[in-house]
Amino acid sequence: MSDARVSAAIRSDAPIVVVEAPAGCGKTHQGADYANALSGERDAQRMLILTHTHAACSVFAGRTKGAGSRVEIATIDSLIASIAGAYHAGLGLPADTAAWVRQRKDGYGELALRVAALLKRHPMVATAAARRYPVVLCDEHQDSSGDQHAIVMALAAQGSRVRIFADPMQRIFPDKPVKGASPRYDWNALTGAAQAFERLDFPHRWSRGGCPDLGAWTLKARETLKNNGRIDLRSGLPDSVQVVVAENQSQVRMGIQLASMQRKPIDDFEKSQSSMLVLTRYNDTARAIRAMFMRRLPIWEGHTRDGLDRLVAAIRAGTGDAAALATAVVAFMDEVGKGFSPSAFGDRLIREAMEGCTKSTSGKPALIQELARSLTAEPDHRGVSKMLRRVRELKEQQAAFGAIEIDYGKEFWEAVRLGDYESPDIGLAEIAYRRTYTWPSPPARAISTIHKAKGLECESVILLPVNADTFPDKENARCLLYVALSRATHRLQLVLSRANPSPLFII
Repeated sequence: MSDARVSAAIRSDAPIVVVEAPAGCGKTHQGADYANALSGERDAQRMLILTHTHAACSVFAGRTKGAGSRVEIATIDSLIASIAGAYHAGLGLPADTAAWVRQRKDGYGELALRVAALLKRHPMVATAAARRYPVVLCDEHQDSSGDQHAIVMALAAQGSRVRIFADPMQRIFPDKPVKGASPRYDWNALTGAAQAFERLDFPHRWSRGGCPDLGAWTLKARETLKNNGRIDLRSGLPDSVQVVVAENQSQVRMGIQLASMQRKPIDDFEKSQSSMLVLTRYNDTARAIRAMFMRRLPIWEGHTRDGLDRLVAAIRAGTGDAAALATAVVAFMDEVGKGFSPSAFGDRLIREAMEGCTKSTSGKPALIQELARSLTAEPDHRGVSKMLRRVRELKEQQAAFGAIEIDYGKEFWEAVRLGDYESPDIGLAEIAYRRTYTWPSPPARAISTIHKAKGLECESVILLPVNADTFPDKENARCLLYVALSRATHRLQLVLSRANPSPLFII
């Protein structure tokens, strides 16, 4: 009866309640149900739900529509940014803290460090936040850095009732501590210090219209991985789990190439699914899988736009220098697609921008020169925007540009939209704001990295390649594997290698 025990615990007066919450076992339901119940009380207290992803914000927003303004939902980075914005002068920061964060390699980590130190030096700041948010629910807390955890504990110390949902087996984001950062919290110490500690253990994700056998198998696999064991695929598999042996023949690092006969069951599976994620570990492999499926499946881009962030930084540094902007565009095109290579386009583009587009030319070189003129005429973000838009037009109009492919279409068009704003930084801030509060969802059928799929679920999942390179016997690989296995509600296909087997399986 863990559901009832968890419900009672989080509704209690205990200052800190910790819940170990495996994927699909009702954590979001418990949190949202508590928020809705709390908002309906006569003297309703304000509740803050803190997540680590915008996808999770979207899910909680959908589950708490009736709670109104009594429930606020934000990423923990957003909370930190709002505190930093209010006290920016005391933190030695500019008023536009968002721009400051974007311009630094570890901006969010540095901001969390400063805010955690602020709350420690001046407890009245944490007191003010605790009065505003008497109840704080922390989702996926295993992903918290030491400073993020310290900020939550500062609110608890000043009177907020803190409810922490976490699963150590879903800790898949690597530690990137900045100098002087607090050490990551210890799970056993946290559960020992909490006034209440409970566990969820019923596979709701699979029982409500999914495949219960798959749910039971997934939880068993979790325990095996947690205890440093190997998942046995030789027997006892539910009908919903299909194992395919296919060897990756690609000679390209992170590439994927399967023999036609070995990939036939994969193609048959993919074509028969209406709700599906193809999951893999690395971004480059995701792009290779998209090519393998003849680009009929889009890549789920999630919320982050690392290539766009780098492009804006390069534009900021290179404004006024057409050649520098051309170099930045070539690098960006390589990040979001393929075909706009230095040999095919980039070297000539940079040379034209450097020489001022002065030489007479024709054919494909003339078209590349036309692109470079966008940068020489306007060596700023507007010129970059116009050039990118023209690249897309030429792909449709000119055979010489036909080999260009855009794998990350949303990121590409967000780069184009930078030209609509006064500066690239203002454009990036506005675009990121809109992306945050529209809470986009993935297409019904898509390719994704495991990291970006965290928090999502769909009927069917293909996981590939499953080999010793992608899933070695390491703690982070065990967590990644569990997250991937737990996304499917109905059917799971594992594409394994016998020649280079993952040590996390017995086959």
